[in-house]
Order: sequence, then C-alpha cells, then structure tokens
Amino acid sequence: MGIPLAELSRDQTARITELAGGHEFKRKLRNMGIREGKIVRILAAQPFGGPVVIEVDGRATTIGRGMANGIMVEPVE
Repeated sequence: MGIPLAELSRDQTARITELAGGHEFKRKLRNMGIREGKIVRILAAQPFGGPVVIEVDGRATTIGRGMANGIMVEPVE
C-alpha cells in the first residue's frame, strides 16, 4: 500500500502505488500525469499544511497537502 506522498522529505524519490480517492480525484491526478507506477520527487513542501511541489516526468507540479495525502507511494533509493 505505501505511505502518503505528503510524508516524504524534500528531494526524496518514490514510486506511486495507489491513488486513494474517488473517481474525480483519480481523474484529476491522471490528467496531471500523476498515476500509478510513476516516479515522483518532492521539490518543496510548504510549512503549516501548505502545498507540496513535486516533479513527475521532469515537470514540476504543485498540489495541495490533502491531495498529496491521497497519493500512496513507496520510497525508492
């Protein structure tokens, strides 16, 4: 199952294992190129529950902390 993306540290890399949410949540993420099997890297995490900046396929994307908590990942070395 993995851990929520929001729990990763800056510059940590992980593989997306699951999108834990409803149909619209999954559709929105997949339209952004965020889907199961992709490698994601944390570029920045704003304090106090702010947004998370991630890199997927060489492209930086900002997502909300709640959305990041619905993306399950497994860290990779």
